[in-house]
Amino acid sequence: MDFSGLSIVVVEPSRAQGRIIEKNLRAAGVTECQWFGVGQEALEALPRLMPDLVVSAMYLPDTTGVELVYSIRENPQFEQTMFMLISSETDERALDPVRQAGVVAILPKPFESKDLHRALAATMDFVEPATDEDDEDLADLRVLLVDDSSISRNMMHRILTGLCIENIVEAADGTEAITELESGYFDLVITDYNMPEMDGHELVRYVRSSDTLSSIPVLMVTGEHDEQRLAAVHQEGVSAICDKPFQPASFASLLRSLLN
Repeated sequence: MDFSGLSIVVVEPSRAQGRIIEKNLRAAGVTECQWFGVGQEALEALPRLMPDLVVSAMYLPDTTGVELVYSIRENPQFEQTMFMLISSETDERALDPVRQAGVVAILPKPFESKDLHRALAATMDFVEPATDEDDEDLADLRVLLVDDSSISRNMMHRILTGLCIENIVEAADGTEAITELESGYFDLVITDYNMPEMDGHELVRYVRSSDTLSSIPVLMVTGEHDEQRLAAVHQEGVSAICDKPFQPASFASLLRSLLN
């Protein structure tokens, strides 16, 4: 895949680490790459640079990677800008807010070149979505998208519209989802796991126990990593579970397989 057209901003407090990231990006074929040592400088430069991807460390002198990605996501001007975290942080409680913000990848320090290539490929999928003749068959689908994070819903909405799916109804949790399910027909439910009021596990249980809804495919897209909790969702009859973050191309393939 040709990454030469990507414009990338690197936010890394260590200039040495920044050079390592830049070196790997250029080795992958990226030609437009700019480094910043603090988050505020990067944010101020974004309107001028309009990068396709921001690559950031978790901990910066003036902010965190979490605060940085949410600042980007909350600005409509950067709706098309992707985000990737490179960090030695392993605490899932610290990483989960980043996952929920809709990132293309979370890479460890040090990272492997294959993982970087995979993240750049995911960025390309967002920047230039690949078209598939089979996607035309998805155009008539009615999809219920359930997630308490509006940022996550926006990201998923963007992926779905890239697959020619336009008939999308959104709900902020399982309770709202049930209201929508009882008032109209849906071909597919896509839900997060951790939500207030009613979580994804309870929603799957409700759908599978309903005489009128039990045949609807339910895809769970989540950053949850507790194997026991995920095993319980499988037992309730979820159709598939997709991890956050994920590659749009892999998600599209899973979606086509699930609906077929």
